[in-house]
Amino acid sequence: MKNKVQLMTYVDRLTDGGLKSLKTLLSEELKGVFGGVHILPFFYPIDGSDAGFDPIDHTQVDPQIGSWEDIQSLSTITDIMGDIIVNHVSAQSEQFLDYLQHGEKSRYSDLFLPFEKIFPKGASEKELSNIYRPRPGIPFNDVQLKDGSKKRLWTTFTSNQIDIDVLSNAGEEYLISILQQFYKSGIKMVRLDAAGYAIKKAGSTCFMIPETFDFINWFREKASTYGIEVLVEIHSHYLKQIEIARQVDWVYDFALPPLVLHAIFNRTSTYLKNWLEISPRNAITVLDTHDGIGVIDVGSSDGQSGLLPEEDIDKLVNQIHENCKGQSRQATGKAASNLDLYQVNCTYFDALGQHENDYLLARAIQFFVPGIPQVYYMGLLAESNDMKLLAKTEVGRDINRHYFTGNELSNAIKKNVVQKLLKLIKFRNSHPAFNGEFSLITTSQEFLSLHWVNDSNWATLNVDFKTLSFTILYTEDGVKKELILLS
Repeated sequence: MKNKVQLMTYVDRLTDGGLKSLKTLLSEELKGVFGGVHILPFFYPIDGSDAGFDPIDHTQVDPQIGSWEDIQSLSTITDIMGDIIVNHVSAQSEQFLDYLQHGEKSRYSDLFLPFEKIFPKGASEKELSNIYRPRPGIPFNDVQLKDGSKKRLWTTFTSNQIDIDVLSNAGEEYLISILQQFYKSGIKMVRLDAAGYAIKKAGSTCFMIPETFDFINWFREKASTYGIEVLVEIHSHYLKQIEIARQVDWVYDFALPPLVLHAIFNRTSTYLKNWLEISPRNAITVLDTHDGIGVIDVGSSDGQSGLLPEEDIDKLVNQIHENCKGQSRQATGKAASNLDLYQVNCTYFDALGQHENDYLLARAIQFFVPGIPQVYYMGLLAESNDMKLLAKTEVGRDINRHYFTGNELSNAIKKNVVQKLLKLIKFRNSHPAFNGEFSLITTSQEFLSLHWVNDSNWATLNVDFKTLSFTILYTEDGVKKELILLS
């Protein structure tokens, strides 16, 4: 993966012309801005019950946006990351429909996880309550086969997302078939979606257990034979993230978004600096994604303290709600049918009260901390919450998943704050210091200084949280300069 800012986007929500339009956008208006693009689920269907994360056919590009040939064509101008949903398939998939039709005689019967496959002797109430799940209730749903018999199947997320047995022969074949198709189409990197839930074991939490690491290592080895790097998506306690980072190619820095918000809201860098002292260096840094703003990543777990005190997390969430005038309350928790216990659904721009200075400050911090930055399309365009889409779908995360149509995209790119952000992105991509060594310069809690040096080239971000002002100093041909964004 190139050490340049990456774009994360849906094809159909950023452009209304499919993959060909995305290629045109990256070749023209956004030429030279990004080192790669993470295309969120582009396989059939992109408009399922979970915006593509419930694949009917993981090896087919949704015809609404293009074909594998279009993916291959896009890969000639930029690196591409694609998702592999390792935990589940759609209830409308060929594999599951065949299972409903033929039961144990189905050639896919081994792909799924009936209750008794994990709990052959049954499960106690304690065992069931010990299973970690991101949403309320038990992770099972009852289905009726054609012969009239019933099966209780594992469904971590929703009844339309049927968990698969990744350790079965059928599971391995399924995942390898996706890797092979990605390889043929020029995809250089994959993100393992919901990997933490992939392994089920009686008596465990079924989330990031030792066997999960074994599976991730198996997948990484298979991917490496195709020259594909692997990014693991895990929301968990920060110590678990550090542990995971030691065993994979790349991890997300999901602690960064709430820590940056906390620093800005409270005018202190203390907790952010504590994290930067120990954060994984093989990280993809984000402020926003297609999901909400996570808080589990900075919270306590199993008696272990978190990166932020619990009372500060509560204040942080309430400040987000206040800054966006309560809009996030309508999209978070019980207000949203797409319920995530650990996320606040809101655009990052609105979480900061649409203060352009604060938003550019947050992005500057993201671009200067260790890791490779990834910018979500809504964040790139400094967009506000889409309340119309939320009202239409009643899906909480749609508040941050706007569909751009007509001239909306061109107009958004022209916004003053977006032009300043593009300037900052290009600086992060081009300055040689970011290929060197990082250091956190110790200062008082009201200040933050992030420094990069590569031979005679250096770049420094200095932040004064008392005034929420910042400067970016750097060298060019041996001459000290300042990057001016806020003019």
